Formats: sequence, structure tokens, C-alpha cells
Amino acid sequence: MADADDGPPPEPEVKMMDLPDGTKLPALADGEYDAIVLGTGLKECIISGILSVDGKKVLHMDRNDFYGGESASVNLVQLFQKFGAGAPKPELGNSRDFNIDLAPKFIMAGGKLVKMLIMTNVNKYLEFKQVDGSYVLKDKKINKVPATDMEAASTPLVGFFEKRRLAKFVKFVDAYNPEDASTHQGMVLGKMTSQELFTKFGLDSGTADFLGHALALYDNDSYLGRPAIEMVDRCKLYGESFARYGKSPYLYPLYGLGELPQAFARLAAVYGGTYMLHKPVEKVV
Repeated sequence: MADADDGPPPEPEVKMMDLPDGTKLPALADGEYDAIVLGTGLKECIISGILSVDGKKVLHMDRNDFYGGESASVNLVQLFQKFGAGAPKPELGNSRDFNIDLAPKFIMAGGKLVKMLIMTNVNKYLEFKQVDGSYVLKDKKINKVPATDMEAASTPLVGFFEKRRLAKFVKFVDAYNPEDASTHQGMVLGKMTSQELFTKFGLDSGTADFLGHALALYDNDSYLGRPAIEMVDRCKLYGESFARYGKSPYLYPLYGLGELPQAFARLAAVYGGTYMLHKPVEKVV
């Protein structure tokens, strides 16, 4: 037992770092790192995850108290704080019952992001829900994008006499392989426009609208003057994504898009990455 005269135990030694200008500062976290990543947006979390898996020592910082940056999913209190709106009213309920996406969007089931999640094994940190269907506005009416043969036969989005021509076009898109000339039907999609391709198949403007906006997901008609290969690639992605699960081509993280950066953050943490939230950077030297 120590004598009373020994006094209090000594303060733990603080490791200091020497800056180029001679200034000494306490070492951040536990010292030196191969990489310091600022911000926890999706791109930043992917980078820290990949670096950590590669054996690098990574420190990841964010001035916010939540993951995701501009692609975060926030609760009600965080949302009000972000936009300087004070505190939410009590009648809105429990703040944590809300997951509000700052940049809402769907994920294509056959897209590059899903493939990357599977390749990096990050999908095991996520739960997804399939979106039940998608809808478009035509002639001031909301119509469901057909997901079954029965729906395709009865949909008002495509005229009765157009459906056979549409079926031929869809069959062409499904079979098209840029590496196999036998699937091109004598057309060079990189040198013809989308409008010229629609004309080649005898499709009217209503059917072209359906393909361009409901399947290729363009938000304006400028694509009609661009190379047809771009539109065909988008239609193929829609078809491949739809075929993966049926009903619709879209997936959505069960607890919001903010789960995506968090999943890569978990990957980094598993491989030794260090995370510091609510920690603004004062300066870079």
C-alpha cells in the first residue's frame, strides 16, 4: 500500500507530435496513420473501407454527429438542427422513429453499386426491401409500369397496335451484345440516335416516351438526339434488375440510404479503422 505522502498518481504521458513549423500538438487518437479521411459520405466510407481491408491504418473523421454526409439518413432532431429549424414539435412523435434521407434515391438491383456491395461482402451489414412497383404520369393520370404479362397486355401506357412492335424492340435490347455483331441487326448504335432507333422499329412517340422515361429513366427528352447505345444500356440495366427479383427493379435499404456509408464504415472498423464523429478539423498543416 502506498503511503499518504506519495501524493496523487502521476498524469498519464500525452504523446506529442512535431509539426513542420516546430509547433507541438497532442497526437490525434492513437498516433500516426497511413490515411486520414475527412467526411463520412458514401465515397469517403468506401475509400476508408478499401484502405482498411488493404491493411492500411485509417483515421476517419466527420464534423457531424452522424454518418453519411449529404447522403445520410437522419432522425427528426438531426433534420431540424441541420436546417436551423429549432426543435421538432412533440406531437410529431419520437425523433428516432424517423429515418429521413437527405438525398433519396432507389438502387437498381442489377447495378454497379449492388455488385460492389456483394464483391466487398458489405451486403452482410445491410437489409434491403424491394420496392413494390413504379408509376408514371401520362395524360394527367398515374399509371403503373407493367411488371407482369397481364399488366403489359392491359396497360394504357402503350397503344394496342404498338405492343407487338414494342415486344420486338424489347427482344432486340435483351439480346443485344456489343461484342456480338449477330445481335446488332445491321445497326451501329453508337452512330445512330435514340430517335432513329425508335423510328427503325416503327415505334410512335407515346411508346418512345414510355421506353425513355419509364425504363431508361431519363428526366428529359435530350436523349433522343444522343447515341442510341446509351439508351439501350439503360434499358438493359432496367431489364436485368427487374429479372433479378420481379415486381420492380428497385431496392431500398430498410433503414434508409444512410445505411450504405455506415456499412462501409463497419467494414473499415472490422479491419482496424478508427472513427471520430462530431470532430471538426481546425486546420491542415
